[in-house]
Amino acid sequence: MPTVVQAIRAALLTGDPRAKCFAARKVARDWRLGRLEWSFDVSTPDRPAWPERPELLLPKQMPKRGKAGSERGRTALWHALAHIEFVAIDLALDMAGRFGEPCGREFVSDFLSVAADEAMHFALLARKLEALGSHYGALPAHGGLWQAAEATRDDVRARLAVVPMVLEARGLDVTPATLERVRGAGDEHGARILERILADEIRHVAVGTKHFVALCDAHGESPQDSWKALVQRHFRGAVKPPFNDSARLAAGLSRDFYAALVC
Repeated sequence: MPTVVQAIRAALLTGDPRAKCFAARKVARDWRLGRLEWSFDVSTPDRPAWPERPELLLPKQMPKRGKAGSERGRTALWHALAHIEFVAIDLALDMAGRFGEPCGREFVSDFLSVAADEAMHFALLARKLEALGSHYGALPAHGGLWQAAEATRDDVRARLAVVPMVLEARGLDVTPATLERVRGAGDEHGARILERILADEIRHVAVGTKHFVALCDAHGESPQDSWKALVQRHFRGAVKPPFNDSARLAAGLSRDFYAALVC
């Protein structure tokens, strides 16, 4: 029987986007059905395999998306969202594979479920791009999304603090406005995709917050104080409003965590 980390490693080292989606969902399904042994006999790679396209650029090198209502602007929006979800597959897989052994079975189950969700999100967005006459890889993409994983590779609490509780929480803040613009432009299909993603991302932030709080409690530390210290140490950006306080609270991320860091 293959081990759970062998399956995770194979999915991380799958570069083709469609194949990575299938691999991530298969790992989650096989783990749920008891087809993978609880053993961590190989390491996760420092960097996942990615396709040759899209070209990855620094944020300052990224071209302007164009006007929101233009064909170029619409394609750029869906491409950017697809890239975020593609990298999110690897972030969730790496979380389960890198930190699963000390954190336990529930931790692995939760983050493999997240990886399967991110794979489904990417598939929806890739099909949306194809319906617009484009495809994932047709445009450049943000090259810094994996930096959070690299900066927190040795500390599970830092990884939880930065990835689910900052980066994914930021998605809760910005998605509603994007959804309104998409619906206002008459794209009900696109709006339904974003509604599905938003609902799932609330659960993803909740998963990260749950495990972060549990780890802090086990060490006798304040989750709020630990989170602030870890974000200040490991996150290069700023935690800034506007915040979707209701969605954040639904995910267990109260203002007690982030109010003091607001810029």
